[in-house]
Amino acid sequence: MMSSFWVFLLVTAAAEGGLLGGRETIFFRFPPSSRPSSSSSSLPSSSSSSLSSSSSLASSGGVCLNGGTSVPSLTSGRHMFCLCADGFQGRQCETAKSRECYEGVGLYYRGSASTSASGLACEPWDADTRRKYLSSDQDLGGHNHCRNLQYRMRPWCYVSKNLQLQWEYCDIPRCGTQPFPGPAGPAGPAGPAGPAGPAGPGPAPPTSSDAGPECGRRSRPRQMKIVGGSVSSVENQPWVSAIFYRRSGQKVFLCGGSLIHHCWVLTAAHCFPDGIQKKPRRFSVSLGRNALNESNPAAEQNFRVEEVVVHEGFDDREGNFNHDIALLKLRSRRGRCAEESQSVRTVCLPPPFQKLLPGTTCEVSGYGKEQHGLWYRSQYLREVQVDLVSDSVCRQEDHYGDKLSDNMLCAGSSDWSRDACEGDSGGPLVCAVAERLFLFGVVSWGQGCAERLKPGVYTSVTNYNHWVELKTGIADIAAGVMFPQK
Repeated sequence: MMSSFWVFLLVTAAAEGGLLGGRETIFFRFPPSSRPSSSSSSLPSSSSSSLSSSSSLASSGGVCLNGGTSVPSLTSGRHMFCLCADGFQGRQCETAKSRECYEGVGLYYRGSASTSASGLACEPWDADTRRKYLSSDQDLGGHNHCRNLQYRMRPWCYVSKNLQLQWEYCDIPRCGTQPFPGPAGPAGPAGPAGPAGPAGPGPAPPTSSDAGPECGRRSRPRQMKIVGGSVSSVENQPWVSAIFYRRSGQKVFLCGGSLIHHCWVLTAAHCFPDGIQKKPRRFSVSLGRNALNESNPAAEQNFRVEEVVVHEGFDDREGNFNHDIALLKLRSRRGRCAEESQSVRTVCLPPPFQKLLPGTTCEVSGYGKEQHGLWYRSQYLREVQVDLVSDSVCRQEDHYGDKLSDNMLCAGSSDWSRDACEGDSGGPLVCAVAERLFLFGVVSWGQGCAERLKPGVYTSVTNYNHWVELKTGIADIAAGVMFPQK
């Protein structure tokens, strides 16, 4: 008797929330206990790309725990099975794989550690915090176990010091690493109300900036372990922007982008098909966002779009997205746009036509799919390291041949395990130079995701410095003045 079987689904769907067309072949393997009913085994007569379907796929519907995603039937819309977040398993993602360490930044840590790094016992979570953040946790959060609320660097808790409640990081190692040494966390009260007040846990206070522009500076050390990547904290990539489009009364995630100036976001031109850039009021941009399906008002900054500028030469007649670059101007509020914080910062532009050597390790981040062929994207911001591929190699016939133009660059990994993917479009490819991150590429196109001999293709940003200056008027930023001089 077979212990499992495969279900083959051929789905013709409109990718990117019904705005960008695409055809995908998807395979699912179901254990015997999870086989769909006969009513959901037949394929629909026509494919659907409705926003309501996209919305239902993006939420767990209360069935899957600990950040798991519910995957419904294409025909009935009923829950079929849970896709568990890293570190969890079980029919409803109810079981933690390890309670002795945490993965990533510990968003899904569900162990019982309850001691801070300074050795103090954690205080129980208050009722308001339990209601807001721990409703799916053990005992509905009625405990004093360490957790990572508000997307800090790792699990933490409140402790009592000098008759005051303060937050400290916990004494828990990351999986595969040694325990964290050094200071436990900042001194001072957790917030104006403390854990027992209505405000709940507050974000960490912003760090003071040193002299000079802060473009390309992380506000938090990189947490590196999208395809082959890991969940990231937005403080690692504080310039990442999430672009949304309002259609039929619903807000749909469209593309990623990069904050290059407090009022300007750089992204990809192919994110705006069929002239939709002529309707800027339908677009909005979210900065400082860790997850697409969750909101953190204390960290996020949201803006309407005043103007969408698509490169005049954008052309896809050759199937390669030449001149794939666009700008979004944020609508200011009382004369101000984005404000620098731990979760929101600009990225530096390199000088015109500046190149880096092949093999240079860079980073790509976004909310895209974790595997080609999946119909859902990652709900959390993810990042991955890739290496620049020489132009001559990427132009070889077994790579992309003559589809590659001088306005593009390639990046991937030597084992073809790491890459950008669908949904990452418009997002940043940043490379570190002298302790700053510079925006060298915009996620553009590629064949599949992490396929052998098919690295990701990115718009080469340094070919467009003059165009950026012409459209925005920010000459100093477009000139790449922060790039170190020889």
